[in-house]
Amino acid sequence: MTGGTVLVAGVGNIFLGDDGFGVETVRRLSAHPLPEGVEVVDVGVRGVDLAYRLLDGYRTAVLVDATCRGGVPGTVHLIEAAAELLGVPVLDGHRMGPDAVLALLATLAAGTGGEPPGRVLVVGCEPASLEEGIGLSEPVAAAVEAAVQVVLRVVDEATQPERETTPC
Repeated sequence: MTGGTVLVAGVGNIFLGDDGFGVETVRRLSAHPLPEGVEVVDVGVRGVDLAYRLLDGYRTAVLVDATCRGGVPGTVHLIEAAAELLGVPVLDGHRMGPDAVLALLATLAAGTGGEPPGRVLVVGCEPASLEEGIGLSEPVAAAVEAAVQVVLRVVDEATQPERETTPC
């Protein structure tokens, strides 16, 4: 176990245009001071590695990736993801996005005894282009700072001490 409370993972392929959004966002995020217990990693296209990391006992995981949801390119989404088996996981070393990682998570947890995070969020950005090429499109590059701010808010909430309630 890592002992951390929050894992922020940048996901994506920098050689496919806007698919590099998650990688660029965590690169920019690492310039910010973060609370103790927060780990920021660039997992790139290493989806199986991410799945095993998610079993290290984090309370919260934030996956940052390009996310096609039919919106305007550059739109940043905050999605609450269920860390449960979503179907039969498809192992494809070339395309293991957050959905495939989460589908694999329950199977790996059962096989390894690892503990998945209690909460999994995806900070996604609507891509303009996922074609071969290095570099983000203009609307996605402009959205990186907004995504960093969303991640910082989520991290702040996740690292706040549990509020104790006093009985009435």
